[in-house]
Amino acid sequence: MNKNTKRWQEASQKAHRTARWAKTMTKWLISRNHNRGAKWHVVNFVGSHNSESRGIVDLLAIRKDHQTHDDKIKRGDLFEIILIQVKGGNTPFPKTKDVVRLKEVSKYCHAKAILLSEWKPRKKLQLYILKRNKWIEIKPNEIF
Repeated sequence: MNKNTKRWQEASQKAHRTARWAKTMTKWLISRNHNRGAKWHVVNFVGSHNSESRGIVDLLAIRKDHQTHDDKIKRGDLFEIILIQVKGGNTPFPKTKDVVRLKEVSKYCHAKAILLSEWKPRKKLQLYILKRNKWIEIKPNEIF
């Protein structure tokens, strides 16, 4: 094995580890910030060998909506859904085409919000919400 191949493999393993930690830290943050209403459940989409799966959404936060809407839909029948894309390490923010994809998925599944979670080793996890094509930093208790 040559030096370049070995360096590439080490960088790939480090990126994979950072991505897993970014998702873990995001799930932890969501579990700690459910002060009001039903508890949020986080769905992690993983591919083979516990690696990232295809698609624009990395995590999905979901909980039952316990508001009464009308006579046809009873309390607890509907869900609140939040789409989350997770970035770890030095990964750049989503490009314009990725934002368009996220918005299409959000529209399709009637998501309440689109979030970006950014985690860097030895740094505080940052959450951003997509508003009018801009990522705005928020505190976890503003959404969860």
